[in-house]
Amino acid sequence: MMEDLLVFTTVVEQSSLNKASKLLNLSQPALSRKIAKLEEEWGVSLFLRKGKRLELTRVGHEAYIYALEQRQRHQNFLQSVSRFKASERSVVTLGASLTTIQTTLPPLVTALMNKFPDIEVKLVTGKTHEIVSYVRDRKVDVGVIASSISETGLKCIPLFQDHLELVVPRGHELAGNHHAGMEDLNGRSMIIFSKGTWYRKLIDDLFGRYGIIPDIRMEIDSFEAIVRLLPTCKAAALLPKSYLRKQLLKDNDLVSVPMRELEQTRRETCLVYGDKSELSHETKEWFTGIKESLAEALSL
Repeated sequence: MMEDLLVFTTVVEQSSLNKASKLLNLSQPALSRKIAKLEEEWGVSLFLRKGKRLELTRVGHEAYIYALEQRQRHQNFLQSVSRFKASERSVVTLGASLTTIQTTLPPLVTALMNKFPDIEVKLVTGKTHEIVSYVRDRKVDVGVIASSISETGLKCIPLFQDHLELVVPRGHELAGNHHAGMEDLNGRSMIIFSKGTWYRKLIDDLFGRYGIIPDIRMEIDSFEAIVRLLPTCKAAALLPKSYLRKQLLKDNDLVSVPMRELEQTRRETCLVYGDKSELSHETKEWFTGIKESLAEALSL
């Protein structure tokens, strides 16, 4: 089942059986059989054929989101197995929110591992206030949070400032519009972040301030899924600049549209750790020097 789901996500992301078969090193007939097996098992059609391109059906969108979640769980499991096999390595437990995991954490962990290749990184997720309490209670060594705090007993190191950007498919009505404003989002088809998240609250507050009522097509808590589905749904989205690498936009045929009002959505991402934590002096020293390299990695 997992293999079939991985095949399915590859077909979705390539929008072509030919491209997917080359990437997976499978024949097109074998690939078609795997997709047909999923459709037969679930009793639904996942794709519509439009010329040489494949487009997801409505239930296909839901299946893709489910497959992404399973892929992430599978990767997490493989990482857990790998850690289990490793022997006597230094351990640093990081706490981070889901949104931070998708934006800041990958380059942050890469920088940490490059400097300390023998370290083992464990991850605990939660909302910002939960991560702060985990650091305070020493349940995690280091927190990566989406705001700046001032609290006795905790060190808070600002990493970078971020803000939302409007993202649309190339060829969209707003693509190339250098004078776009919030009013252009009124009634506009959009994919936005799920309710209960920091980004959703920020976006809802922004829409409320300007009296904007968008046509919300989907609510998803995965940046990756939003990016993948924008071209298919011909919709717009508001996503953090730190996530929008140039190559990511190019690979998904998307463009960012400057919008002056979105500069009001600025926020600061910070590292938090305890004054009396048991982290090594070298690790704390690394924290103070990570700011420039992280900003460079995120193209901020």
